[in-house]
Amino acid sequence: MAPAEILSGKIVSAQVRERLKQQVVEMKEKFPGFRPGLAILQVGNRDDSNLYINMKLKAAAEIGISANHIKLPNTATEADVLQCIASLNGDPAVHGFIVQLPLDSDKPINTEKITNAVAPEKDVDGLSSINAGKLSRGDLGDCFIPCTPKGCMELIRQTGIQVAGKRAVVVGRSKIVGAPMHDLLLWNHATVTTCHSKTSTLAEEVGKADILVVAAGKAEMVKGEWIKPGAIVIDCGINHVPDSTKASGKRVVGDVAYSTAKEKASYITPVPGGVGPMTVAMLMQSTVESAQRFLEKFQPGKWNIQYNQLTLKMPVPSDIEISQSYIPKPIDQVAREVGLLPDEVELYGQTKAKVHLSALKRLKNQPDGKYIVVTGITPTPLGEGKSTTTVGLVQALGAHLHQNVFACVRQPSQGPTFGIKGGAAGGGYCQVIPMEEFNLHLTGDIHAITAANNLVAAAVDARMFHELTQTDQALYNRLVPSDSGVRKFSDIQIRRLQKLGINKTDPMALTKEEVTLFVRLDIDPGTITWQRVLDTNDRFLRKITIGQSLTEKGFSRTAQFDITVSSEIMAVLALSDGLDDMKKRLGRMVVASNKKGEPVTTDDLGVTGALAVLMKDAIKPNLMQTLEGTPVFVHAGPFANIAHGNSSVLADKIALKLVGKDGFVVTEAGFGADIGMEKFFNIKCRYSGLRPHVVVLVATVRALKMHGGGPTVTAGVPLPKEYMEEDLQLLAKGCSNLNKQIQNARMFGVPVVVAVNAFKTDTKAETALVVQQAKEAGAFDAVVCTHWAEGGKGAVALAQAVQRASQTPSNFRFLYDVKLPVIDKIRIIAQQIYGARDIELLPEAQEKVALYTKQGFGNLPICMAKTHLSLSHDPEQKGAPTGFILPIRDIRASVGAGFLYPLVGTMSTMPGLPTRPCFYDIDLDPVSGAVNGLF
Repeated sequence: MAPAEILSGKIVSAQVRERLKQQVVEMKEKFPGFRPGLAILQVGNRDDSNLYINMKLKAAAEIGISANHIKLPNTATEADVLQCIASLNGDPAVHGFIVQLPLDSDKPINTEKITNAVAPEKDVDGLSSINAGKLSRGDLGDCFIPCTPKGCMELIRQTGIQVAGKRAVVVGRSKIVGAPMHDLLLWNHATVTTCHSKTSTLAEEVGKADILVVAAGKAEMVKGEWIKPGAIVIDCGINHVPDSTKASGKRVVGDVAYSTAKEKASYITPVPGGVGPMTVAMLMQSTVESAQRFLEKFQPGKWNIQYNQLTLKMPVPSDIEISQSYIPKPIDQVAREVGLLPDEVELYGQTKAKVHLSALKRLKNQPDGKYIVVTGITPTPLGEGKSTTTVGLVQALGAHLHQNVFACVRQPSQGPTFGIKGGAAGGGYCQVIPMEEFNLHLTGDIHAITAANNLVAAAVDARMFHELTQTDQALYNRLVPSDSGVRKFSDIQIRRLQKLGINKTDPMALTKEEVTLFVRLDIDPGTITWQRVLDTNDRFLRKITIGQSLTEKGFSRTAQFDITVSSEIMAVLALSDGLDDMKKRLGRMVVASNKKGEPVTTDDLGVTGALAVLMKDAIKPNLMQTLEGTPVFVHAGPFANIAHGNSSVLADKIALKLVGKDGFVVTEAGFGADIGMEKFFNIKCRYSGLRPHVVVLVATVRALKMHGGGPTVTAGVPLPKEYMEEDLQLLAKGCSNLNKQIQNARMFGVPVVVAVNAFKTDTKAETALVVQQAKEAGAFDAVVCTHWAEGGKGAVALAQAVQRASQTPSNFRFLYDVKLPVIDKIRIIAQQIYGARDIELLPEAQEKVALYTKQGFGNLPICMAKTHLSLSHDPEQKGAPTGFILPIRDIRASVGAGFLYPLVGTMSTMPGLPTRPCFYDIDLDPVSGAVNGLF
């Protein structure tokens, strides 16, 4: 009989790799930007493991697989390894995932527990109990097979001999080779016998084998004379035996006596160069197979998201009834659906979560999606449905058009929720749910801002008190205390010294004059701009006297409480693009001026680090969902008059990465387009670097009739009959406001889609007139929407118009250059956005212009604080007034947030007051825990 033909693993594995390489190329052609992903998790630093891993990484690179080697130290605990596995299980870019064995850790780790923690659909080593169970059951198309047995089968196929009907013998019963090899041969229709070290008739059993696979781990255990003539012999063994002819003193042999076996077998694998190269090739093949399975289920860049079906009722129930009638998806499911990893999500119960900023870092190379801002015409006091339209649009884009889409909205204050206008979660069948969670507390961000703001207020008064009651040396001893005879400056104190021009780091080296400069902020009480805050509309705290306790020694002054969301810290949170940026902004906040007219900052007070600590969790966006199951980021809630009135930059940035280049992020700007949209463009986009693609301008027949000269609209009072009956003449006259707001949006170079938010009292002729007027005014499109009553279905036409508009060129530009003088920037906004003839600065405003320019704040953007009920400063002037003089009463600075805010006319920085004296209709069901009567 002729000697056996050699089954070279090197040759076959090279063929496999070449085939896989072509498959990867085809995947990339079909799905541009897609690459199969392999993760290799290693614990410790064993030399043999490093060698095997390098072989795998090299093979992956050759084929075009994106391989990631994660290395944990040998001090890693079982919990550390499991946490890393959970993260990789959730990463959609990882299709194959192996844990390199053995685990080289100083700590006890259960290997079985670790291998079973790997998600079965990514377990390309085939070692988990689930994959082993599926293999033993014969589910070969729905499992991963361990790489060595899989490689053995590939070598057997190379012989061209059919496995079916043959007698096969497997020597060895390990979980990695022997046991799965038995199952694999069995389900390929061989008659299989498994032998092991306790098999007393081993030679006899081996002699019966047409196919022999040996994986016993014992050098040359199977003798050539045992082998049946013409058998296929697959040798999986790698053993070292002494050999004085080798430089190393040893040589590698298999589990089969090769020299004699090859004389009996028809095919045989050599050692080395047989099964070994096939193991790595099969790992690559399983990874490519896993990627192909992924592509069959998911389109790259497309979320696999479960949407909720709405059951619409007529008449439409109350918002709270609708919200409580739907069970939200578990928020960790929402997070998985949008591609967030488990370690990027911090759960706050079942319906809300915080998202770590590490997600933005991970996704930094992901292209951004389309950026849509929802704004409105000048509204009635009732509001025209911007939030409802925002939610309706994302429900339409997601649940009905199956696009990746995120809503990014502000968190509402408790003050308006309890006292003025109810919640801000949208309405009807377009809501963020659960709405009581959305409107009350959420994850505590507003409470964190309250604490941080009031810490600054306390620090201001405490510092003035200490400076007025202590000597320079006593102050110095308090600020730089001695610890075991050693004084040391903190980082924040070093910054203050540098600001003062003192380049010393040794506390003992300061002169008496330098000590005085360092310890005395010398705050002028009359210039203090920092107020205390709380998240309730409490009218009796609008003006207070503080410092009346005897312990304050007569140092009293007049102060006030504002509502928390008006705090500059809220605006800082909304405009920050990371922890470091937030900390710098917090440190730049100006609280007063000293008696020389120089600004005093929170950094001068020494509280920057403390503020950052209080805000460390608030900076993480909050994840929620809409009624139809689309994702929502709820983050930050700055006022739209004394601040810029937009949700956070960070939420937008993370959402834009998550939706991918073909997805959409829809955010809302507060108040009408003349306020919220203008600030969105000139302030938020300026700081974020993001560029919008489409403006959605919300209009209602009701508001346009008011602008046409209709009677006053008052919250809580039934609408006059003019708003309940068709009146095309009144409506046409009021469209002047719509036309002006369209022009305002187009001034920034962005296409405009008008959403006509239809009410049941609107006639078809009225809505058709608004659509016509909008298109004639230059809108890209105008669409009638019924989303309040129908959910996303009622905004599908709007969503399609937004899709089309987003494909057109957006030639975005800012309205002004920040380097222009303060007065010029204010004038540009007044004339071009509001329609004013000119501006008039009252004496106090003129003084502030001079002061802020002198202090170096003249290059900040402008954040106009004016009424939202008119394009002018007078809420009674409706439509599109022109020719008026815009009075600027005062100008204030939010230096940390990064803008100056002029007070226009009689505009107050205070929030609105409660309209009802008590909350008798709000209650909690003690059995179910449901909130009743809130909205």
